[in-house]
Amino acid sequence: MAAERPYPTALMPEPQEAQAAHMAVELLSHYHYRTVPLDESLSSRIFDQYLKALDPEKLFFIQADIDQLSEARTKLGADMLKDDIGRPFAIFNLYVKRASERFAYARTLLKGGFNFDVSESYQSARDKQTWPKTESDVLELWRKRVKNDWLRLKLAGKDDKSIVEVLDKRYDNIIKRINRVNSEDAFNTYMNAYTMAIEPHTNYMGPRSAANFDIAMKLSLVGIGAVLTEVDEYTTVRELVAGGPASLSGQLKVGDRIVGVAQGDSGAMTDIMGARLDDAVALIRGEPDTVVRLEVLPADLGPDGKHKLVTLVRKPISLQDQSAKSSVHSITEGKVTRRIGVVTLASFYEDFAAKRNGVKDYKSAAHDVARLLAELKEKKVDGILVDLRNNGGGSLSEAVELTGLFIGKGPVVQVRNANGQIHVESARQEDLAWEGPLGVLINRGSASASEIFAAAIQDYGRGLVIGEPSFGKGTVQNMISLDRIAKTDKPLLGELKVTVAQFFRVNGGTTQLRGVTPDVSFPGVLDVGDYGESGFDNALPWTQIKPASYAPRGSLQDAIPTIFSQHQNRVKNDKDFQYLQEDIAEFNLKRKKNDISLNEVERRKEKDAQETRLAVRRSTTKVNNTGAKDAGRTEGAHPKADALRDDGLQAGERDLNTELAAEKARKNEKDVLLIEAVHILGDGLEAFKANQTVKSN
Repeated sequence: MAAERPYPTALMPEPQEAQAAHMAVELLSHYHYRTVPLDESLSSRIFDQYLKALDPEKLFFIQADIDQLSEARTKLGADMLKDDIGRPFAIFNLYVKRASERFAYARTLLKGGFNFDVSESYQSARDKQTWPKTESDVLELWRKRVKNDWLRLKLAGKDDKSIVEVLDKRYDNIIKRINRVNSEDAFNTYMNAYTMAIEPHTNYMGPRSAANFDIAMKLSLVGIGAVLTEVDEYTTVRELVAGGPASLSGQLKVGDRIVGVAQGDSGAMTDIMGARLDDAVALIRGEPDTVVRLEVLPADLGPDGKHKLVTLVRKPISLQDQSAKSSVHSITEGKVTRRIGVVTLASFYEDFAAKRNGVKDYKSAAHDVARLLAELKEKKVDGILVDLRNNGGGSLSEAVELTGLFIGKGPVVQVRNANGQIHVESARQEDLAWEGPLGVLINRGSASASEIFAAAIQDYGRGLVIGEPSFGKGTVQNMISLDRIAKTDKPLLGELKVTVAQFFRVNGGTTQLRGVTPDVSFPGVLDVGDYGESGFDNALPWTQIKPASYAPRGSLQDAIPTIFSQHQNRVKNDKDFQYLQEDIAEFNLKRKKNDISLNEVERRKEKDAQETRLAVRRSTTKVNNTGAKDAGRTEGAHPKADALRDDGLQAGERDLNTELAAEKARKNEKDVLLIEAVHILGDGLEAFKANQTVKSN
């Protein structure tokens, strides 16, 4: 592994990157749903998108830099057609230089400290601001940025000496990470600026990103079964996967630092101290049943401690933590207790290769959910709630099959290609996995396949949709392997994820831009205009087509007003729900204000007011007596709005055990919205029984 550069040197494109860029242009020109010529207009949008990707908060470049770089604005497209990507690399190199300079300047500011008695403020979000006009302007921005970093640590109780140590180490580590960027980083950033200038969900994936995408879809990889993180330039064991080689060996534990990796029984040891985490991971992963040797600095020893050698055999690792999960929640109303089964699904995963190869029980979201539903039926639950919060989608076929578990045979989604041809994707299940009361919980992070499922359940009258309006992504992407087209011997060129179609609900509408509107709405943490499809300036428009031929399985419309009224009456007396709404309101107020005081007295007043409010909460909050089991993470703005939890530190700066304990505590916090969704479904049980016609064959 190459030694770290003392200062960023100019990156140059690799020959295969220019080839991949040219191939991408040809493919996107022919196969994308939206045909956009690669002319000067698109080049200009690529240029703007590239700058946005590199410097979204306008903290590195100044206006003179933008003026200098603008010479490339209308030439990027023509260059790609000539296999020339030199200009994007020149832009990236200037970005790296400016970023290094800014953080180096930040370190110099620590020597003099700051005066926190003066009245001044700092804008935390600068994405909508103009570029700093002069070097003096950008240095002033950085003075305020560093001052805010210092004040956060000061308010958290750290003394000046500790603050200097933390911040100097933070900025130095960032400079070191900047120095480790490579041509693949530059190329990936530029190519995604190009693809997203056409349409938001078309992306380029380099070979390593494509491999990680494949892992995410099939929820399995080949390795040692250890989750790794970077702490102080060490590749550190963050978690051991139960049943994996690392866990079974007993030779590795959380906090151990891997400083060297060797292949096979006799391969040379590669020093990975200070290496990029993705490079270290690539060395540790490999083919099944092959040997990897690790040089390890044990967690309980200092930097000069004795290293040990750990030899492991790589095995397939199933990422069970990301698979569908279930739990049972009991709610008591008067003398009646009802049991609601909750199925939590983080993505619509599918092992495409195993499916193509005819593997019977290949890994898939629908298969796993079907198994969980069978288990919940045995537990005699009264209703099922499918939790799709923050599920960004995945396989279209999985969304269709999952819907079929609840509706049986029937159209699920309509797909229109670039030629205007419409194909109806239908579920083909003869037997239902669950025919009882059903709810779907969504939020702004629920997108694509999640929206297909939620929309179909809503259109069929099959269940209640609860939560926030969803993301609004109504497009379909296909993966295209550039290596397969070029017939390369090994992964070199990467893959394109290309938008090839738009999907429509069976009722003829689309989720594009508008998302799925819940039957019962919850307060939203994220502003619809800032996050979601409507936040993109080049998203496809909303439109509609003719409805598909489908037969609703019931109707809950008449019951929804009563269910909503019960929900409102309940949350009026639910302290946790009211506190959540308060936190969301405060978070949004601060976000819109976008002005942070750098005066210590003012900030302490804000902190004291928050502390007082939370003390009142602790004294008045009572144990939940509804019988609903608390589970999962709290959805809301608590971590962002709670000043008491702000220790001023960033990821990787805390003691690993402290970090893991805090993460565990967050996971165990009361999930206010999930609990209320369970109650809402409980309220609708009788309406379901009276209005559903769906039956198993």
